[in-house]
Amino acid sequence: MTHRETRVLRVGALSRVEGEGALHVRIREGEVTEARLEIYEPPRFFEAFLRGRGHTEPPDITSRVCGICPVAYQMSACRAIEDACGVEVGGPLADLRRLLYCGEWIESQTLHVHLLHAPDFLGRDSAVDLARTHRPQVERGLRLKQAGNLLMEVLGGRAIHPVNVRVGGFHRVPARAELRPLRERLLRARDDARETVRWVAGFDFPDAAVDADLLALAEPGAYAVDSGTPTVLAAGAAAPSGSFAVRDFGRHVVEQQVPHSTALQSRLDGRRHLTGSLARYAISGHLMSPLAREAAREADMAAPGDGGEVCRNPFRSIVVRALEVLYAADEAVRLIDAYQPPDRPSAEVPARAGTGHGATEAPRGLLYHRYTLDGDGTVTDAVLVPPTAQNQGAIEDDLRRLVHGELRRGGPDLDTEALTRVCERAIRNHDPCISCSAHFLRLDVEQG
Repeated sequence: MTHRETRVLRVGALSRVEGEGALHVRIREGEVTEARLEIYEPPRFFEAFLRGRGHTEPPDITSRVCGICPVAYQMSACRAIEDACGVEVGGPLADLRRLLYCGEWIESQTLHVHLLHAPDFLGRDSAVDLARTHRPQVERGLRLKQAGNLLMEVLGGRAIHPVNVRVGGFHRVPARAELRPLRERLLRARDDARETVRWVAGFDFPDAAVDADLLALAEPGAYAVDSGTPTVLAAGAAAPSGSFAVRDFGRHVVEQQVPHSTALQSRLDGRRHLTGSLARYAISGHLMSPLAREAAREADMAAPGDGGEVCRNPFRSIVVRALEVLYAADEAVRLIDAYQPPDRPSAEVPARAGTGHGATEAPRGLLYHRYTLDGDGTVTDAVLVPPTAQNQGAIEDDLRRLVHGELRRGGPDLDTEALTRVCERAIRNHDPCISCSAHFLRLDVEQG
């Protein structure tokens, strides 16, 4: 093969990602001319079948978008519906929501770190293969995931698609005695998470940088999880450059259909952007708990505002995810220690006409919901903007630049198999949730 020929790198079914997708990279005369993340999973039309439902139903329906991050969909739905109805949930109910969300962060980020992403750094093909050479680490990951699942079971009724969440709060809230056994389990999980940070910080990280704006929620005095204001850190900047209200999300993040994907792609004020762990950490990492910040400094990953620099290397996102697991376990212990059962399990959310907006931080990034209700609370319009749909453009740009760099280092005739492995790693760096992203397809029918 000569450098003047065209070659195509293609993986028809990506492994170690959630959902069904492919990659397609075209190289001509040693230059990358095309890079696509092809999401071919059938669209799931969630916005369409939310229309006509009562205002209390979106949390239960949208939790079915994803089996790995159902709480994110429930919390964003609750926030949007409550916003439309003019209700704000605070106090112990808000703390319980954050506690439930911590459970999801623990189980989801742990799944990615140990079973999906770590094999790439250790030369293994799968989590099963990894267990043959790193059994203690895999077992530690499974313990961590079990701790997150247990937290979701106690507060949500079950680990997958929780049934205890409702608009206004919960159907039932736990007594303090019910949370006591969880605390002991979370203390062990916190120790396991700290060891995980040390483990992944020792991996060999290729040099790379995402050339995109970073977008995440920010909240004064806290690491944003279940609430906050969308905040932007521009490409190349060292500090956030601005923010906007959640209600203005659709004015800044604009979706469009692309031919090779059943998921919409997004632009932030006309530019590529990235949500998720790297964005959260760059914007709010200095607000993590003292334990997590200490672990970050030990891992040479101190956050901006805490003596460190903005990390834009997607390969190092595994360290940030491990830090978020540690933070979530530590935060869960704090919330349990401070818990006082509320007088009622939920606040009243009477139906009224209006449009509401809600955003929370799913493990993979900022998740936005918008609902329009009529006078009796029937949903007349629904919009869901998942993080992976927002990240597609940045992932494709990442593919293009990484392959370009490999060709420069290894020459235009670099082995196709090696280049393909680089591409797969580049996609897994971002932990795409493809099933989440393929929720909508715009269909135009012409007749005549």
